[in-house]
Amino acid sequence: QVQLVESGGGLVQAGGSLRLSCAASGRTFSSYAMGWFRQAPGKEREVVAAISWSGGGTYYADSVKGRFTISRHNAKNTVYLQMNSLKPEDTAVYYCAARGAAWGYSEYVGQYDYWGQGTQVTVSS
Repeated sequence: QVQLVESGGGLVQAGGSLRLSCAASGRTFSSYAMGWFRQAPGKEREVVAAISWSGGGTYYADSVKGRFTISRHNAKNTVYLQMNSLKPEDTAVYYCAARGAAWGYSEYVGQYDYWGQGTQVTVSS
C-alpha cells in the first residue's frame, strides 16, 4: 500500500506556471506507475498525464501537450507535474494516483488503486 500527498497548488494568472509535487510513502515508490488527474466543478475526473515506474514512458492528455511535463524522482519518492502557460480552463483540483508498475501507466481513472487528497489549482484570466 502507498500513501500519496499532493502539494504545490495555488492561484496563478493565465500564462503563469506552477509545479505540483506528490510525495509517496509506504511501499517502494518504484513499484508504481503514477498519474496526475484533475477534476473541475461539475465535471468528471480526467487524466492529465501519466508516467511509468522508470520514467521512461509518459502519456499526456491532448489539452496539456506541450505545456505540462510529468517527471519522477524515485530516490525522493516523488512525482512532479510542471505546468506552464496555464489557462483558466486548467482550473481544477489536481490528484496524483498510483497503480502497480507491472500494469504500466494508464489514462483511465478506474485503473488506479491509490489516490491523494488533491490540491487546488486556480488560474485567473
